Amino acid sequence: MYASQLEAYQAVEKTTMSGREIEASVLVSAAIKLKQCQNNWNARERRKKLDEALKYNKLIWTIFQSELVKPENTVPKKLRESLLNLSVFIHKHTFHMMCYPSPDKLSILIHINLSIAAGLRKKPK
Repeated sequence: MYASQLEAYQAVEKTTMSGREIEASVLVSAAIKLKQCQNNWNARERRKKLDEALKYNKLIWTIFQSELVKPENTVPKKLRESLLNLSVFIHKHTFHMMCYPSPDKLSILIHINLSIAAGLRKKPK
């Protein structure tokens, strides 16, 4: 019963959220997935959960990249370049994590996602 109510709430929330709020929400969601892996590093299904979390995070940043390179993108050029550089770092770090997993290495991805999400949630001037 509660599951269907939660799904209905989430559907309404998604239709009323701005683009910035949606972006912030998915970044926080990815950070939570990464943090859960970090906190449960010795869990039996860690490798599977870690791969899922890293792929999810990489997908988000790939989508950001594809939006940032569009000619009609209105994000200021300097900020766009910084975000693109950050996305390259995220991808490199993610591939490194896939090859050489370590719970400590997740902290930077979590921090970046939460920091960008916080910036997105601020009201533009």
